[in-house]
Amino acid sequence: MSDRAVVPAGGRLEGVRGLLLDLDGCVWRGSELVPGALELLEGLAARGIRRLFLSNNSTEAEGTIVERLRGLGIPATPEDVVSPLGIIGAFVRERQGPARVLVVGTEELAESMRAAGHTVVPHDRCRDAQAVVLGRDEHFTFQTLTAAARALAARGRFYTCNLDVRLPVEGGDFIPGVAPLAEAIATAGGVCPAVVGKPEPHLFRVALARLGLPSARVAMLGDSLATDIAGGRRAGLRTIFFAPAGPPANPDPAPDVILTRLPDLLALF
Repeated sequence: MSDRAVVPAGGRLEGVRGLLLDLDGCVWRGSELVPGALELLEGLAARGIRRLFLSNNSTEAEGTIVERLRGLGIPATPEDVVSPLGIIGAFVRERQGPARVLVVGTEELAESMRAAGHTVVPHDRCRDAQAVVLGRDEHFTFQTLTAAARALAARGRFYTCNLDVRLPVEGGDFIPGVAPLAEAIATAGGVCPAVVGKPEPHLFRVALARLGLPSARVAMLGDSLATDIAGGRRAGLRTIFFAPAGPPANPDPAPDVILTRLPDLLALF
């Protein structure tokens, strides 16, 4: 094992047969592979470790994510990816059946809702909506906020893909995530959202069911303590924090393993 892997007491991964991998920051950054990501994935396959990509992406469907993975030389199918956008339609349907939905987000999010049997209503008929479904929306306006708030005030229910505050972009910068939009809509509409993505448990439950493994046999690899590590711990998984800039002094919550290089993980199985 490389001395760059920090393994707290009990942090080895004996018995783990499945790995959930966050995409942004652990597999790719923008349009480029994270150094060591391909070596890690090839090593997992050689060891018989099942892997599943677990993303908080609220703008792209699984098929689009798969195309990005393949473009980077990573074999993948839609079954290899679990994202809020892909499962939020079923999440809403489980809670209120087929519904009239006001979508705030991309056309891919709207298509996901239609595929789950919902009817997407236009913003000028917002009071007809039985639910508001939110993803990241680069075209969010005051008119969007007004329509969503009116839908909620008319007894609509509120769902969001995630509550990510910021999204990292190339060059070390960031763009606002979904959370600022959710906060505005919740404040104006008077309804707090149900969250599908990390760190809430639903996304992890779907991933575990798809892997066909119990939580004790699965680990979560991510670069966010607030979503990946907190969510993984709440789901009963072993957690692995990727910190390429160096281990944090007092990570909270504390992961089982801290890595500065992705391939170092292979020695822990």
